[in-house]
Amino acid sequence: MEFNLQDVDAIIDHWGPKPASLLQIMLDINHQYHYLPKESIQRVAQRLSMPVSQVYSVASFFKVFSLKPRGRVIMHVCTGTACHVKGGPRIIERLEQELNLKAGETSEDLFITLETVNCVGACAAAPVVVVGEATHSEMTPSKTSALVKQLKEEEA
Repeated sequence: MEFNLQDVDAIIDHWGPKPASLLQIMLDINHQYHYLPKESIQRVAQRLSMPVSQVYSVASFFKVFSLKPRGRVIMHVCTGTACHVKGGPRIIERLEQELNLKAGETSEDLFITLETVNCVGACAAAPVVVVGEATHSEMTPSKTSALVKQLKEEEA
């Protein structure tokens, strides 16, 4: 989706241009664009009568926010103890090969972002990969390859 200041203004107007609405406004912008464009942070600061540095500090504090473009599909690989012990590093390695990305990177076409997370709270199903709202349990390198193939087919 292409950035549009009118969309940002509509989000601000929905929640009200007040500092107490900052987090919800930023969440909605991040959800719409999959990151917080620089221009959106500046507009939020202006409309909420806050210093830009304060808005940036909130954006950089919470992991839910990204300051760089992210993919339409966000893939989280759990790196918690159970997932690590049951093969999580092999899952990450396979995903990096299949997607031609390193953890923390986004594909050039903004299709997918590969991220690691400390824990997803599904230790009994380790290793776990979360794509959007779907949790994929007991992953293996071959299951990982099949998942990537499926995601690419759905995108095409």
